[in-house]
Amino acid sequence: MATGATLTVTRARASAKARAPFITLAGLRGVAARVLPPLVVLAGFLLLWEVLCSSPTAGLPPPSRVVTEAWDIIVDPFYDNGGTDKGLFWHISASLQRVALGFALAVVAGVLLGTLVGQSEWAMRGLDPIFQVLRTIPPLAWLPLSLAAFRDGQPSAIFVIFITSIWPIIINTAVGIRNIPQDYRNVAAVIRLNPIEFFYKIMLPSAAPYIFTGLRIGVGLSWLAIVAAEMLIGGVGIGFFIWDAWNSSHISEIIVALVYVGLIGFVLDRLVAGVGVLVTRGTSAA
Repeated sequence: MATGATLTVTRARASAKARAPFITLAGLRGVAARVLPPLVVLAGFLLLWEVLCSSPTAGLPPPSRVVTEAWDIIVDPFYDNGGTDKGLFWHISASLQRVALGFALAVVAGVLLGTLVGQSEWAMRGLDPIFQVLRTIPPLAWLPLSLAAFRDGQPSAIFVIFITSIWPIIINTAVGIRNIPQDYRNVAAVIRLNPIEFFYKIMLPSAAPYIFTGLRIGVGLSWLAIVAAEMLIGGVGIGFFIWDAWNSSHISEIIVALVYVGLIGFVLDRLVAGVGVLVTRGTSAA
């Protein structure tokens, strides 16, 4: 009898769940609470921009004129007329390829150097002052040196990305390694982990939240650096597109490109944050 009653209750609950609406009022309110505030702020910003820049003497075009003048590059970002006459998709794609390579190199070198500095007191005393000095050098100050060394714009831009993004990765990794609980180190000593096993099983999992914080900062700096570097090295890239539009007095195209730059930067940050949440199982802040 008890079994039959339990089965009846289970079936009733399953039936109630089946009849529950997929979209609820509470769910709609939650979505509205997240979506409406930024939409309202954005609408207010566009309205204010439209009002302030509607005068014929205004230095910047209003949003309505931006859309009208840059409509061709908005609706067709995939055109390719050869050379540097390409749509925004190809410029952004070229920039992202440079960022991917330079940032990947920075991740490998930054995590290894950060581990060395965090694990070795001698390495910290010897390398940390040098790192603290080098990280204060502006990214574009490295560009003439890299052009002199590589004699080509492509590896020079990748080097600028690398040297810009590596410092937060090193610093945050080192902090994470130094904050590994002593209990973890004691367990590793008891079970006699070799250095490689200690690195993969203890160091990386413990320091992962710190490492991904450095990665998020690094990828943002990478995107900033490549846009600035491409303005100087030329070729295909979003930075060159912006500088070429300035030389051609196409202010509306510059504004559209800046919107793309901001959106891509936001997406890159969210991607790294999402990977961090997966790898650290939620201990890394999204």
